[in-house]
Amino acid sequence: MTDPIVIIPARMGSTRLPDKPLALIAGKPMILHVFERALAAGIGKVVVACCDASVRDVVTGCGGIAVMTDPDLPSGSDRVYAALDHLDPEGTHEIVVNLQGDLPAIAPADVRAVLSPLADPRFDIGTLVAPLAPALATQPATAKAACAFGPGQAVARALYFSRATIPWGNGPFWHHIGVYAYRRAALARFVAMPPSPLETREKLEQLRALEGGLAIGCVAIAEAPPEVNTPEDLAQLRTLMAPAP
Repeated sequence: MTDPIVIIPARMGSTRLPDKPLALIAGKPMILHVFERALAAGIGKVVVACCDASVRDVVTGCGGIAVMTDPDLPSGSDRVYAALDHLDPEGTHEIVVNLQGDLPAIAPADVRAVLSPLADPRFDIGTLVAPLAPALATQPATAKAACAFGPGQAVARALYFSRATIPWGNGPFWHHIGVYAYRRAALARFVAMPPSPLETREKLEQLRALEGGLAIGCVAIAEAPPEVNTPEDLAQLRTLMAPAP
């Protein structure tokens, strides 16, 4: 991989959990947990793309890099691209990892894993999937991926993503984790596309890439990291990540 960069989009205006990036977990703001996990992955430079001075100040106060972006950008992907364009207008970084800022417990090895699909030139984007927990199978909040891993196959092509339980029939089901590795040209193409019909219907941004002809490769990890979207999620993460007595 040619000089990858990890960019973590973060904004304070979450409707379900306001001020989410600065929520304290084990005495530390959540955005710093994610930042440190990304550094530990050893991929390359790690940057937070934010639109709030409070987030910028927390990151830079700990020696990290933060880029302020337009608060009116419509998505985290747009924020990542804007930060990349600001930091690297010459195009040095050919691969960019979009790591969500609400995954404070993600394993550094799983952050590295998202790069592996891009070793195959047929794929424009890499992403992560994990075995779907039965309790989440019918939950619309959990995105599912339709992909199939053959014997000895480490990367599977994503055929569809849905909030419904897919595919039909016997076999494994895959929980999609919203971490992406983009070829730079693919990210530029993606953010230039208008929202697509299936994206709008399912409210899943990754469907825009599939409808626009971009190929997504999935790599399986052992389990989905807990995501923080609600006050209940935050309480569970605080318990999970509490220091040992």
